[in-house]
Amino acid sequence: MQLQQVNVGHKALADYATIATRGLMDQIRGLAEPLAGKRVLHLSATAFGGGVAEINYTLIPLMQDAGLETEWRVIHGEDEFFDVTKAIHNALQGQARDLTREEQDIFGRYNRMNAEALEGEFDFVIVHDPQPAAMIEHARSAGRHWIWRCHIDLSTPHRQVLEFLLPWIGSHDAAVFHRREYVPSNGHLPGAYIWPPAIDPLAPKNMALSPEDAAYILDQFGIDVERPLITQVSRFDPWKDPLGVIEAWRLVRARHPEVQLALVGSMAHDDPEGWDYYNRTVAAAAGDEDIFILSNLNNVGSVEVNAFQVHSAAVVQKSIREGFGLTVTEALWKGRPMVAGRVGGIVDQIQDGDTGFLVDSVETCADALNVILDDPQRARQMALRGKEFVRGRFLTPRLLRDWLALFNGLNGNETSEVRELAAAAG
Repeated sequence: MQLQQVNVGHKALADYATIATRGLMDQIRGLAEPLAGKRVLHLSATAFGGGVAEINYTLIPLMQDAGLETEWRVIHGEDEFFDVTKAIHNALQGQARDLTREEQDIFGRYNRMNAEALEGEFDFVIVHDPQPAAMIEHARSAGRHWIWRCHIDLSTPHRQVLEFLLPWIGSHDAAVFHRREYVPSNGHLPGAYIWPPAIDPLAPKNMALSPEDAAYILDQFGIDVERPLITQVSRFDPWKDPLGVIEAWRLVRARHPEVQLALVGSMAHDDPEGWDYYNRTVAAAAGDEDIFILSNLNNVGSVEVNAFQVHSAAVVQKSIREGFGLTVTEALWKGRPMVAGRVGGIVDQIQDGDTGFLVDSVETCADALNVILDDPQRARQMALRGKEFVRGRFLTPRLLRDWLALFNGLNGNETSEVRELAAAAG
């Protein structure tokens, strides 16, 4: 068995020069120079569905263009493994659920099998999320530096599951989290670094799309483009609360009977629970013709997601738990009015009442949506302020800069960017 290698295509840093500041582009070039030719490996559980895959499809080719030999491999797993890793994911985000001895054995066995299939030697191995976290035990010699990149909310983890993973996480040379609050209070962790993820402003999902083109695309899915639309883009997952979105929309419809709702998601192969929650969402919609439940299985891809966000009167991300919530970043980048749960990294993206609305319940979600629909001009001005906030903080060139700074730090290259990164982590 060999680990699947993902073809990420080509991207050029020069294409981002008009979006990123000159100072940032100069930083990237300066940090990349001492890393020329270094080998970097990204390990993850899936090549599609979810924020990790979307980030990698941009980050990896930009690392390559910066002069690093970078590749991405996906680990192998059967349903029994992904059932366990989904349970781990939920427990790390707060679900009170222990792992059985059998589940622990399954996790360890698949990680060992994938480690044995790992070929090559690398200067930096980046392990994304819990699924491949134990590979380091059996493949330490494959990487000079191992980095664990956590993309989920670890603020209130179920302790039994966290403590099961900690020996492997602690074996890494560094760990990267979205927020300081996600760093577990345990002395056995490696050096922790804090930075948010980012979106690619030039990817099909985020590139400029005219209102006319967006309306044309949505018309193909049966949306009445003359009536207002509320959209949530997310996996079908209890933490994203699509059932709560439907409840909030029903409250809004009592005041705005013309409003439609779209729930747009993707079905990832490492999320077996997704089908169950998709079916629960369909059941909650109860056949209402104004609720559209769509996914990649309905040919909804990146451009279609872009169109749904661009055309929407309001975009919702009613998460109950959230690592960061890049769908919020995407909607703000498109200048769309945003309503989102007051959780996780979402609160780092929205200034409540100024660039969007943060909500804590179905009722407050409905209230915020009513404000947007009642006063679209005010909502539009808020959204444009949100777009500028994203421009300076949550676009891919900044993310690349952070990774290059960490690589330099691990290699002993002291620069101002490395010191800045260490200060943020401290």
